[in-house]
Amino acid sequence: MSRAMTVQQKAGTVRTLIEKCRDQIKMALPRHMTPERMIRVCNTAVAKTPQLLDCDPRSLMGAIIQSAQLGLEPDGVLGHAYLIPFNNRKSGKVECQFIPGYKGLVELARRSGQISTIYAEVVHTNDDWDFAYGLEPTLRHRPTSGEPGDMVAAYAVCRLRDGGAQFSWLWKREVDAVRAQSRSGNSGPWVTHYEEMAKKTALRRLCKLLPTSPELARAVALDEHVESSVPQDLHLLAPGAEVDTGAEDLVDHDGDGDQLPGGVADAVARLEKKEPAAT
Repeated sequence: MSRAMTVQQKAGTVRTLIEKCRDQIKMALPRHMTPERMIRVCNTAVAKTPQLLDCDPRSLMGAIIQSAQLGLEPDGVLGHAYLIPFNNRKSGKVECQFIPGYKGLVELARRSGQISTIYAEVVHTNDDWDFAYGLEPTLRHRPTSGEPGDMVAAYAVCRLRDGGAQFSWLWKREVDAVRAQSRSGNSGPWVTHYEEMAKKTALRRLCKLLPTSPELARAVALDEHVESSVPQDLHLLAPGAEVDTGAEDLVDHDGDGDQLPGGVADAVARLEKKEPAAT
């Protein structure tokens, strides 16, 4: 393939790659989702974020498989999950990272079958609130109807089906400490949707205290990995940034294809050789 590919050509190539991985996507999905819908959602996500077209194919398909395994649609609209391109300056490649959203964590918590209610909120200086730990933990919050003022804290609460309740509270300084460790702390949702990220941080902290499903535990681990300390050569791409990765042919030549779930690396190789998918 030519390295001087147009956006339309690259989009077509990515669609072909995703389609060739249909069987692997189908095997990863939970029963309530169809591969047709997941493929359609992923193609829409790529269309909305053209920089995903320049992502290393292994990282792109790895992120899609992760999304499928958790049963979260990475459309970036419902807020369940996102496919985010990062520029790895060390390798010279654009890498795709799957990131579960706030609503995705809530959805997975509800699917566990042990939680009846779960949500997160932020507290502002002009709200009426009271918070305390100890032998009799207290959490009371009534948002003001007027000007809220600055954010003071974020919290997440849940009620279990057995009648018990649990909550997690983070002061703003604790939220900012998490943001400072994030690879995307100075761009992306931490800038455009700070309070939503604060709520997700509180929710993630709460999920560690709850009886969870393997899917929720995996989602929390993936999200925490993104928000933890990472090599400084990995940077979130700014919207509209031009990237020359030297990988527009969507084929990785480093020989580590076995790192992908079974069959996906083979699909990448078949795409390069223009061979038909195995039946």
